[in-house]
Amino acid sequence: MKGRLLIIIFISICFIAGSCNVSSVQGSRYNFSSLDSVIQGWVSKEYYPGASICVVKNDSVIFQKNYGSYTPDTKVYVASAGKWVAAAVIGAVVDSTSLDWDDPVEKWLPEFKGDAKGKILLRQLLSHTSGVRPYLPEPRVDNYNHLDSAIIEILPLDTVFTPGSRFQYGGLAMQIAGRMAEVAMGKEFETLFQELLAQPLEMKNSHFTPINTDGGHAPMLGGGLCTTLNDYIHFLSMIYHEGIYHDKRILTTETVKEMQADQVKNAVVSPGEYTERALGQSHNGIYGLGEWRELVDKKTGEAYQISSPGWAGAYPWINKRENVYGFFIAHVVGASSKEDGFSSFYGSPVISRTVSEIVRGHPLVVKQGCVEVGNGSLYYEEAGTGAPVILVHGHSLDHRMWDEQFSVLAKNIV
Repeated sequence: MKGRLLIIIFISICFIAGSCNVSSVQGSRYNFSSLDSVIQGWVSKEYYPGASICVVKNDSVIFQKNYGSYTPDTKVYVASAGKWVAAAVIGAVVDSTSLDWDDPVEKWLPEFKGDAKGKILLRQLLSHTSGVRPYLPEPRVDNYNHLDSAIIEILPLDTVFTPGSRFQYGGLAMQIAGRMAEVAMGKEFETLFQELLAQPLEMKNSHFTPINTDGGHAPMLGGGLCTTLNDYIHFLSMIYHEGIYHDKRILTTETVKEMQADQVKNAVVSPGEYTERALGQSHNGIYGLGEWRELVDKKTGEAYQISSPGWAGAYPWINKRENVYGFFIAHVVGASSKEDGFSSFYGSPVISRTVSEIVRGHPLVVKQGCVEVGNGSLYYEEAGTGAPVILVHGHSLDHRMWDEQFSVLAKNIV
C-alpha cells in the first residue's frame, strides 16, 4: 500500500458525532499483530469489556484470540448479526415447504388481505425494501417472544413507502417474514431455528428467545439472537460451503445464492448507508436477504464480501475471493457511538479490511488516536505510508466546521 489511509470520524462543535472448532490452526504463515493491535486498542479504551475473534481461510483457523474475560463460548446478544441467521432459517423453510421468496404476505397471513402490506413479497421483507416502518412507534418496543403477537402490533401500521421503491434498514418487516415461515411449517420460529439450523450446525449455545429486554436486542428476528463465537463460526462455515456443513446439506445452493444476490435492485438508496459510510462503496445493490453486500464485482455484480454487523460490535463476514470467513464477537459498553468518534457499528469493517491486507501479504500497521482541537475532537485510524488519503464520516457537511479541526490534525500526523 503506497498511500496512507486516514479514516477520520468527525466530532462537530456542538455534539459528539478457547479456539474455533473448524480445523487445525495454521496461523504461523501470517502476522496478525496489526489486527491484534486494533482489537486490543478497543478493549484497552474500554469500548468493549472483552472480545473474541476467529478467522478461517481454506477451512483452517489462521487466527483466534480472546480478550478480557471472553472465551469462544461466551454468550453474547449480537443484535443485527442475527439477521443473517434469521434469513437462513426462513431460507430453510423455503427449501422444505411451498413457501416462496415471491409469495405475498396475504398468501400465508390472511389477516393482511385488503391491507397494502398484504401485497408485500417475502423477499422485500428480508431486504429492507418492503415499506414497513423500521420499528414500532416510540415508546413501544417489539420484544415479543411469539410472532403472532408481534403481527397484531404491526397490522394497523401504515407503510412508509411503496414496496420495492426504497431501501430503509430496520427490523420490523422481518417479523412478518418469520410469521410466514411459522405458518408454512406449522411451528414457532425458535423451534424452526433449533431444528433447521442450530441442531445440525451444532450451535448448542444459541437462541432467539427468550428476548433480551435490556434494549437494542429486538425485534426477535432482526436483533434477538444470542450466540457464541464457536456457534456462529459453524453457521459461517455452512454459508461459505454453499449450504453444506460436515458433508450434510443444510440449505440448498440456490437458497444461499439467492440470499447473496442483489435484492435492492432499482430501489432508491439514501446517501450515507452502511456500505458507503463504513466501506466507501457506492454500488446500489447493497443488500441481499438478511445480509449486506459489502464488496461487489463491478463486472458481474456478484457480491464477493458479505456481512451482517450488529450495532453493539459483533461482525461476521465472508470474503469469497480470499476464501476467508471470520467472526468478531463483542458487546459495546453503553452507546455504539463514543465521544471520541469511535462507532462499534460503522467501525467494524476495519477488521475484514485488515485481515484482507494480512492474507494478501501486505499487513497494515494501524495507528489509532484522538486529537483535541479546542472546540471538538477527531478520532482517526492511520495506516500505510506516503501522501494521506482521507475518508471522512461527519455529522455535518459544512466544511467551515472542519477547517480548524483538520488544520490541527495535520500538524499532529503529517
